[in-house]
Amino acid sequence: MEVEDINTIAVLGAGNMGHGIAEVAALAGYEVNLRDIEEEFVQNGYDQIEWSLGKLAEKDQISEEEADAALDRVTPIVDFEEAVEDADFVVEAVPEKMEIKKDVYGELEEYAPDRAVFATNTSSLSVTELSEVTERPERFCGMHFFNPPVRMQLVEVISGAHTDDATLDLTEDLAEEMGKTPVRVRKDSPGFIVNRILVPLMNEAAWMVESGDYTVAEVDSSTKFDMGLPMGSFELADQVGIDVGYHVLDYMNDVLGEAYEPCPLLVEKVEEEKLGKKTGEGFYDYDDGGADIPTDAGSEDAVTRLQAVMANEVAKLVENDVADPDAIDDAVMLGAGFPEGPAKMADDAGLDALADTLDRLHEDTGAARYESSDYLREAADAGGFYGGDEGDDGEYDYDTIRIEKPGEMVGKVVLDRPHRMNTVSEELLDELGDAVEALSEDDDVRALLLVGEGDKAFSAGADVQSMAGGGGDPLQAVELSKKGQETFGKLEACPMPVLAAIDGYCLGGGMEMATCADMRLATERSEMGQPEHDLGLLPGWGGTQRLKHIVGEGRAKEIIFTADRFDAETMEEFGFVNEVVEVSEFEDRAFELAADLAAGPPIAQKYTKRAMLAGRDDTDAGLEVESQAFGHLMNTDDLMEGITAFMGDGEPEFEGK
Repeated sequence: MEVEDINTIAVLGAGNMGHGIAEVAALAGYEVNLRDIEEEFVQNGYDQIEWSLGKLAEKDQISEEEADAALDRVTPIVDFEEAVEDADFVVEAVPEKMEIKKDVYGELEEYAPDRAVFATNTSSLSVTELSEVTERPERFCGMHFFNPPVRMQLVEVISGAHTDDATLDLTEDLAEEMGKTPVRVRKDSPGFIVNRILVPLMNEAAWMVESGDYTVAEVDSSTKFDMGLPMGSFELADQVGIDVGYHVLDYMNDVLGEAYEPCPLLVEKVEEEKLGKKTGEGFYDYDDGGADIPTDAGSEDAVTRLQAVMANEVAKLVENDVADPDAIDDAVMLGAGFPEGPAKMADDAGLDALADTLDRLHEDTGAARYESSDYLREAADAGGFYGGDEGDDGEYDYDTIRIEKPGEMVGKVVLDRPHRMNTVSEELLDELGDAVEALSEDDDVRALLLVGEGDKAFSAGADVQSMAGGGGDPLQAVELSKKGQETFGKLEACPMPVLAAIDGYCLGGGMEMATCADMRLATERSEMGQPEHDLGLLPGWGGTQRLKHIVGEGRAKEIIFTADRFDAETMEEFGFVNEVVEVSEFEDRAFELAADLAAGPPIAQKYTKRAMLAGRDDTDAGLEVESQAFGHLMNTDDLMEGITAFMGDGEPEFEGK
């Protein structure tokens, strides 16, 4: 079966995950049968879909017509046979208990057509064991969505022991048709990727407090503000539900051994039914304001200990051929919102140091959870999980951006953080500044094409989460502003033409970056704006100064003061966007325009940019640069090439001489 052959999807279970998956499938154009065991349950799921679609339309993320059409594709059903008899693909999302799921598959096998593929949304249970209940284990896999499915980008596609490659390929294709990013889990292993990292991390945080060496505040401050993770470990446990994490951990303990023994602190919370936000109290009291994590209570020792445990889990996953480091990093960034993946974080911290930390803890405590994987030391000896990996073309090696050379002397700079909507972190600022300098000296590059990875955003602004470590320190904020101004200044002053190709959101710091390009191309679905005033801030990376030179002071004030989002056609009218194109034409037109710029006379382009920048605030200074440059250009080979081509009605081939 090919993905084009899938018309009807049955979703079994109408709870939070089930109705979310059904909504995603309906939005992608599939007919969806949503089934639960009682009319009340399935109707509640249907009502939740209707409410969610209404919210998406209210926020202009979809049209009213699209919302109505998606809802029309969902059919709430109680009768099992009716729900699955015409299904091409079945996603099971019933409660996370092995026996309940096995009962469902026994009945499903009886009524589903032979062509149907079965997928379980389990977050940790054995895909292999579930598949063996059916008569089609080769056409059975895991398809683990993350909550809420409508918003979360990741889908873990998990191979059972019997799953064939065609089933995995089909499921990945289906996830992409639903607008999601699939990450393949090559081997059935408890927790798969994301939970295999998060749950032991939560357990270790609990053991650190249980030992008396740390407080909840110290651990969460270390996690959230020193490591830059979205939430503190205990804050996350409360958010997800302490019982949920505990049950995953308990299953890991049964299957993988005593290294995953749940901390007594977690057991105590579950027994007391203090399960977190949903019960009003967990590690924090939500009737008394919830998590109030100090920004400066963390410690280097706590960070190292938590990173060591994560690194060990990464090593075990790689060692057991569950996933590669890049797949692990992609999954955790997409599914858990980490600013960087755990393998990358471990490499940055130094695997030798982390392995030494585990050895010391194991010697001090004798606990099995600190026994380091053999592969951890192997990776350390090889220079890290990413070892001697080079950049995309062997010349440029970055983590947050990607450099490509698609031809015609174009250097393509890709903002490569799709899991974070290509938001701008301090690391990205550093790497972008370095890349602009390096590409400016690259003889094979005559124009820069700046794009964002994925189809969601060029860049949705500053990555506030990764920059949270400053804890509101004004001096650090000033330095961050200066760093952004300096980096974007390099882009603006780059001697060659720069084209920003915008598809999706271009907001805040992302718009400030695009402002530094010489020209801007945008798709019709793009949105631009400077929302800083809504946060009580102002554009701090040059936006208060540069934007007015492009759209005029009045329009610049309108954009900044209103903090509104503006569509591409409006920004074209304002003079910010040079050209608006349909999505289907975007990539080809962006490269074509960049190639046209690259074909221009490089020396003349350099001096033209220099004169324009010099004259922004001082016309006389700009005119002086212009006249000096004009004299310089009169003695270049490019001038003679241009004149010769003009006289002969041909195309000049400028060499920058």
